[in-house]
Amino acid sequence: MIKKIIILVSFFFLFSINVKATDVTEYSASAILVEPTTGKVLYEKDADSRRAPASMTKIMSMILIMDAINNNKISLNDLVVVSSNASSMGGSQAYLNTGESYKVEELLKSIAIASANDAVVAMSEKIGGTEEKFVEMMNKKCQELGCTNTNFMNPHGLDQENHYSSARDMALMATYLINNHPEILKYTSIYEDYLQKPDGSNTWLVNTNKLIRFYKDVDGLKTGFTETAGYCLTSTAKKNNMRLIGVVMGVDSPDNRTSDTVKMLNYGFNTYKLSVVYEKNKVIDEIKIEKGKDETVKIILLDDATELLNINDEAKDYTVNMKLEKIIAPIKKGERIGTAEIIDNEGIIIDKVGITVSKDVLKANLWDYFKRNFDVLLSGKKLYK
Repeated sequence: MIKKIIILVSFFFLFSINVKATDVTEYSASAILVEPTTGKVLYEKDADSRRAPASMTKIMSMILIMDAINNNKISLNDLVVVSSNASSMGGSQAYLNTGESYKVEELLKSIAIASANDAVVAMSEKIGGTEEKFVEMMNKKCQELGCTNTNFMNPHGLDQENHYSSARDMALMATYLINNHPEILKYTSIYEDYLQKPDGSNTWLVNTNKLIRFYKDVDGLKTGFTETAGYCLTSTAKKNNMRLIGVVMGVDSPDNRTSDTVKMLNYGFNTYKLSVVYEKNKVIDEIKIEKGKDETVKIILLDDATELLNINDEAKDYTVNMKLEKIIAPIKKGERIGTAEIIDNEGIIIDKVGITVSKDVLKANLWDYFKRNFDVLLSGKKLYK
């Protein structure tokens, strides 16, 4: 009981202190802190060194799983039959047996919560056909994301020669996963759950990321440990409308991994804020549209336009520069038609946001042209074509 109290007091103290940049990541060999909306790096330490990523590898595996679900190649309710290859995996596992069938969602949950090696191999075979083919897909996706210091040899992260990544690359993967598949946080934020097995028994799934329980703003993402990698963690937390992603690698103990991660997150939240310059759906202009039932249409933002500021900085004045594609009806609201560059009073582009029309615009018919030309004729202007 006394030990639990001491631990809780230690966590409270650690989470409440202010941290300066010079105090961050005392124990980590490599580290990085990024804000995923803008992609800006808030802190880094030897972030491009190639190191064993251990089970943080599963971030890329989860990317491919979520991509496959999003592209309707698989569904959460699809059944996956566990192969002997998958069931034989050591390390963290959900204790799956050869021949058992599980839903994709059950295996995804086992990966996200308990870092189950057997579950991730089963999913790799489901998506790639073979584990080896899935690994090829992992490395191809890394190249697409711009990772320059990563090469995967397996989908789980157990030590293997030529299996490596970097803090910066892991942050790139985490940013893609969260920005494109935020629903993954539904699973990574679960502290404990149970996997029901076909024989009626249950496997307890407990999150390997203890910050899920002790740091209220943390809702992911993936821990790792092997003898080669040491202790590592890709974490993410959201506070005051700002999300941060932190990566620490090559730490000597789980306590020091927690300490460096918390200090890094505290530094980010205590130093920076995400300012919404223009909200999603804000009207930024009105333009003519060719061959449309409406002659003009309002242009709106597809997402919030944001700027990362020092927490004490005031908002600036901004202007918008639109880069439009040729707009010809018909066109639907939500269809991207160009980009709005948000420029501050120093002439710096602080954000680029997709733009669309404020409503559906149908293609004009002959009657529309007749009425329009008749009105123009009465006004003495040039006829509409």
